[in-house]
Amino acid sequence: MSRYFLHFAYNGKNYHGWQLQDNAPTIQAVLNKNLSLFFRTEIELCGAGRTDTGVHAKDYYAHFDLHTPLNNDDIPLLVHKLNGFLNEDIVIYNIIPVKDHAHARFDAISRTYNYYISFKKDIFNFDNCYTIYGSLNIDLMNEAASLLMDYTDFSSFSKSNTQTKTNNCKIYSAFWLHEEDKLIFSITADRFLRNMVRAIVGTLLEIGFNKISLDDFKQIIESKNRSEAGWSVPAKALFLTEIKYPDNIFEI
Repeated sequence: MSRYFLHFAYNGKNYHGWQLQDNAPTIQAVLNKNLSLFFRTEIELCGAGRTDTGVHAKDYYAHFDLHTPLNNDDIPLLVHKLNGFLNEDIVIYNIIPVKDHAHARFDAISRTYNYYISFKKDIFNFDNCYTIYGSLNIDLMNEAASLLMDYTDFSSFSKSNTQTKTNNCKIYSAFWLHEEDKLIFSITADRFLRNMVRAIVGTLLEIGFNKISLDDFKQIIESKNRSEAGWSVPAKALFLTEIKYPDNIFEI
């Protein structure tokens, strides 16, 4: 068996996230079906992790195995053909040979999400950003975002009963970037909990609107209680933008 990473992106608008679900369209289900037809053998992808319903991915990886190894010179043509074979809301970037033990989920070093906010009605980008009105204290929001790196348990920003063994995450960076009429929240961590980024953004917006203080924000995190945190912002504006892996899992 030869193992490969599928490197791709998807618009999550019409899907109930990445992972297989009964009676609901998912990215994993669509790719499993189409790759199995394309390669004429059963393909079961293992992805880098869950994404919530409606969330997008600009940078995503999943691994799969083939009994017959691919000729590396043929891969660009295969990618081209696959893109013609797949739905318009999924694009394949590459098929990458990796070591037999490489794992798209467990070998990931970090993941980065961006959340996009617009301060004015943008009819041409409505499906990909969250529009809010009013002024925000962005400096205070950045100060609060920096506090996230002082903690590891983010139960306050996670859905309950997710069957995860731990709610601990290591956040490497978290900040807001103001660009003209857009506001972008970027966060990088070793892993994320279900609904975590959207709950963090909703809580940070409450800081920006001066509804809660920095001390309140600390208490919310330390409470480890989801009901203490802010609302969960819409999924449509959330993008998984980067996943990093160690170099030693790739075939040279």
